[in-house]
Amino acid sequence: MARGARIAKTNALRELDAAGIAYTAETYPADDGMPARDYGVHVAELLGHDPASSFKTLVAVTPHGDPVVCCIPAAAELDLKKAAAAAGEKSLALLHVRDLEPVCGYARGACSPIGMRKRFPTLIDETALLFDEMGISGGRRGLALRLSPDDVVSFLDATLSDICREEV
Repeated sequence: MARGARIAKTNALRELDAAGIAYTAETYPADDGMPARDYGVHVAELLGHDPASSFKTLVAVTPHGDPVVCCIPAAAELDLKKAAAAAGEKSLALLHVRDLEPVCGYARGACSPIGMRKRFPTLIDETALLFDEMGISGGRRGLALRLSPDDVVSFLDATLSDICREEV
């Protein structure tokens, strides 16, 4: 982590520190008035990063109710059929927002693929490897992390796949 102001540790930060994974933590004003749909893009631009290198975390569930974590570029939309195929499932549906915190331990807009209550199967859009660093949530609104996509994939034992909708 970069030196500077002291940042309250989240589960994501604790896990990265314990694993010895290098990251940069960046803070930004957590504005609850930001539109949820473009939140990740707004945060990336606010921090001076390419939104294509900043990833949002969505949680889907299998027909049996098992969570699958999906990380996609902030401006992209998840293709549930592609994600289901990558996860080896018949189908996936997005986890209802009211279930996010009880299942993952994170609130909406602060969901990080690292530091969830349990380790769930994780899919990361393959475009993450186009960048030296990717951005993910630090586990609370107002905290973003930049780190190597290879480290994220390795740490989470994630599957890289094309899981985004094609732009029309």
